Amino acid sequence: MDWQNFMDKTVDNITALSKEIPDTVQGFNMMSKAAKTNGALDERTKEYMALGIAIATRCDSCIGFHVRALIRLKASREQFCEALAMATYMGGGPSYAYSAKALKAFDTFSK
Repeated sequence: MDWQNFMDKTVDNITALSKEIPDTVQGFNMMSKAAKTNGALDERTKEYMALGIAIATRCDSCIGFHVRALIRLKASREQFCEALAMATYMGGGPSYAYSAKALKAFDTFSK
């Protein structure tokens, strides 16, 4: 998978949909901001949680968004791989395959 091209197309598609449902998007963005706010858990921890859910639900675009967020938040490859081990443990074979995709995305976006 060409992660950069895939995510560029995903952003284009989301942008087009956002113009059609602006109130929904505004609500989603507010929820996103509130969920990611540092509190008892920091944003990076929350992004690892989101990545695990993205892997479990097999959502390529979600994996891309949360991998990019983790890179922005200075996640190390070692930390990232430990999170992938947990996602694989909890989700079995399908999560193993999607964890491998997530690692490829991490390596792509880290360049």
